[in-house]
Amino acid sequence: PFFYSNVLIKYSISYFKSAFLSAAKRFVEKDLETSMAGRVFMITGANSGIGRATAMAIAKRGGTVHMVCRNKDKAEEARADIVKESGNKEIYVHILDLSETRKVWEFADAFKKKYKTLNVLINNAGCIMRERDVNSDGLEKSFATNVMGVYLLTKGLIPLMEKSADPRVITVTSGGMLVQKLRTGNLQTEIGRYDGTMVYAQHKRQQVVMTEQWAKTHSNIHFSVMHPGWVDTPAVANAMPDFHQSMRDSLRTPEQGADTVVWLAISESAATKPSGSFFQDRRVVSAHLPLAWTHSSQLEQQQFMSLMEDLAKTFQPH
Repeated sequence: PFFYSNVLIKYSISYFKSAFLSAAKRFVEKDLETSMAGRVFMITGANSGIGRATAMAIAKRGGTVHMVCRNKDKAEEARADIVKESGNKEIYVHILDLSETRKVWEFADAFKKKYKTLNVLINNAGCIMRERDVNSDGLEKSFATNVMGVYLLTKGLIPLMEKSADPRVITVTSGGMLVQKLRTGNLQTEIGRYDGTMVYAQHKRQQVVMTEQWAKTHSNIHFSVMHPGWVDTPAVANAMPDFHQSMRDSLRTPEQGADTVVWLAISESAATKPSGSFFQDRRVVSAHLPLAWTHSSQLEQQQFMSLMEDLAKTFQPH
């Protein structure tokens, strides 16, 4: 553990604002100088933080944006700001709570019927719970949001994306997953003490595994997962108030946190990187620390995906 805490400190330094500014010196500016007119994007959690910064950047380049948000008032307010600042009216709000499992599937199903195209899905919304709670379907709420919601939304929209040009799926993860090995048991954290931050980190590892597995089974869609660094967002302030307070000056802005999301969503060079990769500051990086014990076998990963598939079936209308 001592070795890992040292390695993690070294790695976590690369998550602060200073590391972004240093990395940005090698960014290719023309990667983002591209019109997105006619391309359609869906962003979950698009009314604040990284999601909102991403929506704004895409709107300014002429992309059609579907904002998927939980809070109607905040979503409408964010939409009005984005339309005003970007001059782009093709911004749509959809109200969906990703923790309500059945509703996620219904939403994906209805979206496919109503719209002809979806080029890019950005799974950005997530939650850290302070104590264990369950949703109306009996699933632990943060698992329902961070894992099941992402799984159902992505699986539900894949058929529409496969019919769209240059389809991409980007999932926003967290560096916390570097200290977590995939667990296929206790998915609902029913056993043992509930530590919301560790539960969240495990969910973020599960997102990385889902991304890697989807990249293998859906070769015509470009899948990626990215770590935005430590970002000054309302979510961080709420979930980790002490960390936020002490580190506030070193945290990245939402725009800096969103930079790699935007790059993965719109640049041509991102699409040339291997599907299923893990990114930080526009580079493919390892999803594991050096000498990490966090690797899981192909069998464990497939078992996890089978569990997800079986669980998903219980929420899909027959």
